[in-house]
Amino acid sequence: MIGKLSGILLEKNPPQVLIDCHGVGYEVDVPMSTFYNLPALGEKLALLTHFVVREDAQILYGFATAQERSAFRQLIKISGVGPRMALGVLSGMSVADIAQAVTAQDAGRLVKIPGIGKKTAERLLLELKGKFGPDLGATASVASDAQADILQALVALGYSDKEAALALKALPDGVGVGEGIKLALKALAR
Repeated sequence: MIGKLSGILLEKNPPQVLIDCHGVGYEVDVPMSTFYNLPALGEKLALLTHFVVREDAQILYGFATAQERSAFRQLIKISGVGPRMALGVLSGMSVADIAQAVTAQDAGRLVKIPGIGKKTAERLLLELKGKFGPDLGATASVASDAQADILQALVALGYSDKEAALALKALPDGVGVGEGIKLALKALAR
């Protein structure tokens, strides 16, 4: 319902911020990774949001990047993981770190986050395997829209996220979509 907020940062009270959007103040809960990168009070701010409606509350969660919001949405789909726990996970680890932990199935990294025990960490790794690791890790490293389009095209052609990401790394900087797909396919054919 509310996908993005742009306005003036009025208050910072971890983990919550208050954003003035043309006279309306929105309280938004953010992970610490976003909180640490906030501008000074009175500065302009734009956050991607996820709106949660519960029986007793309506809460906005804000994120600096699309990858953070996507990771949050994957986390809250897991049974027993609510928005608060998902925010805690994103506060304790970057999206790339979470993707690496999922790919390596390393529960030890998740257990270090407050509120995450061994069983919860193992359940997170199990539920996120294949959904979170390679695809979010690859999109987190994509530098441009052209590279994102090339990656998407390779995946659509049946290559795994890992294969497509490796082929993408071999491409020269600034390559166009069409030429990039041709070069990536040649590299994958070897």
